[in-house]
Amino acid sequence: MVEKAKHNPQGKKRLADITVLLVSIAIVIILNFLSSYIFGRFDLTSEKRYTLSKNTITQLETLEDVVFVRVYLEGNLPTEFRELHDAMKETLDDFKAYAGSNLEYEFIDPSASIDEKERVAVYEDLTRQGLQYSNVRMREGDKVSEQIVFPGAIMSYRNNETPIQLLKSQMGASEQEMIAISIQQLEYELMSAIKKVSAERKQRIGIIEGQGELDKLQMADAERALTEFYEVERVTIDQDLNALLPYDAIIVARPDSAFSEQDKFIIDQFIMAGGKALWLIDPVFARMDSLRNTALTMGLVLEHNLEDMLFKYGVRLNNDLVMDLQALPIPIVTGYTGNKPKQEMFTWYYNPMLIGNENHPITKNIDRLKTEFVSTLEPIKLDSSTSTVLLTTSDQSRLVNAPTRISFNILREPPRYEMFNTGPHATAVLVEGKFESVFKNRLPKAITANKEINFLEKSVIPTKMIVASDGDIIKNQVTKDESFYALGFDKYTNKMYGNKAFILNAMNYLCDDSGLLNVRSKEFKIRLLDQTKIDEERYFWQVLNTVLPIIIIFLFGGFQFWWRKRKYAR
Repeated sequence: MVEKAKHNPQGKKRLADITVLLVSIAIVIILNFLSSYIFGRFDLTSEKRYTLSKNTITQLETLEDVVFVRVYLEGNLPTEFRELHDAMKETLDDFKAYAGSNLEYEFIDPSASIDEKERVAVYEDLTRQGLQYSNVRMREGDKVSEQIVFPGAIMSYRNNETPIQLLKSQMGASEQEMIAISIQQLEYELMSAIKKVSAERKQRIGIIEGQGELDKLQMADAERALTEFYEVERVTIDQDLNALLPYDAIIVARPDSAFSEQDKFIIDQFIMAGGKALWLIDPVFARMDSLRNTALTMGLVLEHNLEDMLFKYGVRLNNDLVMDLQALPIPIVTGYTGNKPKQEMFTWYYNPMLIGNENHPITKNIDRLKTEFVSTLEPIKLDSSTSTVLLTTSDQSRLVNAPTRISFNILREPPRYEMFNTGPHATAVLVEGKFESVFKNRLPKAITANKEINFLEKSVIPTKMIVASDGDIIKNQVTKDESFYALGFDKYTNKMYGNKAFILNAMNYLCDDSGLLNVRSKEFKIRLLDQTKIDEERYFWQVLNTVLPIIIIFLFGGFQFWWRKRKYAR
């Protein structure tokens, strides 16, 4: 009995251990079962880079059918593209956690075939579908090889397909920086594609013509970019009361002649009925073409008959021009070598680089905008609407009132910095709320009482508009052979500015695509490794990471041996 009592504690301990093991296994099984129904993650980054936006989650949870994504980033990829591959897979896994069975994806290696003809056929097919390839140079020791990589995907939904270009090219950026920027935009690119393929009806945008506005070629890239999200058409009002009825928003881009009162009335009633408007207006007429053909040009007040209308809506356009030290450079002929002109780049103060409001999603995280002869504007405080300044000049700016003489001769002398100290000046403003008709108390009763006209004195619902005091914000540069550059690209400096992002963000905001806009303006800090330092210190860190763990193990073993010897020697 004594012996059994002695051994009884060990039996109890064994039973307790088995019980703990069984309970642990049961807990693991239960947790795995629950994890298939419950999804969560802890995002410890300061900018919440791994957290999807609420709008994204809502759209994923409400998908009505299966979205299938074929990603062509697979195979033997360079290190940078492997990072993009992994980030894309993580993002798709996050999407699938909310979309469930309504999102499926597949990673495909377009170079998988050993037959060169088959590979070329695959490359050509992907190119026809809208994907662009990158020819990447890979270095392994002393050997350098080239590899074709398609950093893109094709998204399918029901009978619709759209290409997604994952790699975002940016002039002046290294490949590592472009990969980092591309990873930052993955959520936006995927949600933008889902919007394209699943939208039952695209909102319609009308680009107003008839008053000397920018033509189709001058707005070609803006129209092409907007067409991805909206139905874009050019429309001439021509006193037709129903001309703007099909549209959700309108764009008025740099008119150079006056609007008739009849056409103003139709635009006014479009806004009173809840229509949105993007006004890109030049208060002062001045053109670089005129200045390059003559030694002198004039900046003259432009009569477009819109001042009273915009003033009524809460924006005053000023008849002035901005001169800014932070402006784009342009080439100027400074002499001749034989018969060949010699050109130098000079900062042209009349082409300021506009700065976006970082506190508003329309202009958050966009580059500066390139412009040409910009005026200023002022928001007017109204009880029924609110205004937000979106774009400004730098603080190193000054104003000249129109009419004014404009000549390259101002570049002969260094700028007098004490004169460039009146900025920043507002150049674009967002106005939201209910607006009062500019024709209120101005029309005869026969018109106001006419049921067919259905005159509205005030906005029936809250609406919004954006007014910018430079029409060239939406203008792309055109070549002599009638092709065009990307909107925001400057051919003299080979730099890309934020004009296209501003136009897209503005229309997304006006057309209530705020969820998509918030995703685009999402920001996280890009923490890049120093490639030069990596190359210089590579072998040191390789040796350190290989040898140090072994040394630590030997030291730990030696210490343990000494401790045990010392302990049991007692």
